[in-house]
This record gives sequence, C-alpha cells and structure tokens, in this order.
Amino acid sequence: MKLVRLVKAVCARPSIREIMGPLQVRTFQHDFVPRDPNAKPKRFKYPQVYDPYGPRPPPSDKVVELAERFAALPPEERRQIGPTLTERLRHPKMQVIADEGMDLGAQGGAGAGAPKAEEKKEKTAFDVKLEKFDAAAKIKVIKEVRAFTNLGLKEAKELVEKAPVILKQGITEDEANDIMEKIKAAGGVAVME
Repeated sequence: MKLVRLVKAVCARPSIREIMGPLQVRTFQHDFVPRDPNAKPKRFKYPQVYDPYGPRPPPSDKVVELAERFAALPPEERRQIGPTLTERLRHPKMQVIADEGMDLGAQGGAGAGAPKAEEKKEKTAFDVKLEKFDAAAKIKVIKEVRAFTNLGLKEAKELVEKAPVILKQGITEDEANDIMEKIKAAGGVAVME
C-alpha cells in the first residue's frame, strides 16, 4: 500500500513541460503603444550636418578676424602657415607611412603608373639564419641558441635541428654580427639576411 502511494505521488508531480508550457511560444507585443489611439508620432528636426560633439559656441571675434586675415593671404603664404604653426606649437612630426610591398597600381599617387627608379635604402633590421652546424658541436650550438633566444632546451634543440632556420629577427647589425660570431665559435655557420 505504501509503495503504491509513493509511486502515485512521484508520478503525480507535474512535468516541466506542464509547468512552463511549450517553449517556442511568443506573444505579440507592440513596440510602440501610443497613449492616445489617434496620436501621431512626433516629428524631429534633424540638423543638416551631423556633429558628434554636439552644438559648439560661436567662435570669438579674434578667431573670426584671424580666419579673415588667413583668407586674404596669397596662396604661397597660406601654405607656410601649417609648418610654421607646427614648429611654433612644437607638435611632433608626422611619421611617413611606408608603402613598401604595397601594389598601388593605377590608383596610386603621382607617377604610380610610370616606372620608378629603385631607391636603395639602408637596411636597419636584420635576421640571423643558422645555415648548418657540425654534428660534433651540436650541443654547443644549442647552448648558444638558448643564450640569445630565451628558449628552453627542447625548443632550442628542435630549432637547431631544423637548420637552415631563422634564429632571430629584426635586430641591429651589431647584435647580428655578435650572434654570428658566437655561433661560429660554437661550430655552426650563420648568415645575416
């Protein structure tokens, strides 16, 4: 008897589906419910030009006078205003964006379509490449590689065994020569690229 009542009590519990109902039901809700059914939405006046910083006060009389004086200058003198103000206000110089490796094609700047003379630029960043090493000096080469790459023993060993491989990138010429001498002393052959 007790067992039957227990089973009925367990089975009589409502399931989650009965409590929550179907999970995919959506009720229609208005996004805009007007207070008055005959009310019309408000019309806002939009500015002609969007200004993300909001309204600004009108410029002072000094600024207006300066602008008028700038406008009255001949074009040659107007071109000198920017560099002079930059120098006077001690603004940092703008860095030139390098376009090396970019194919500007027909849409490039002046003379993009014309063949341009190759300018030799002095290289400032160098890579050190391990070409080969003596089998007997493998351990010494691994120790030297660990010294300047901050790799663990296993990583340095794997790197050395992959020779020819680049060991260090983007370093100065003095650092590259120093690394090459150390590898040469350890029994390996390294080149600078």
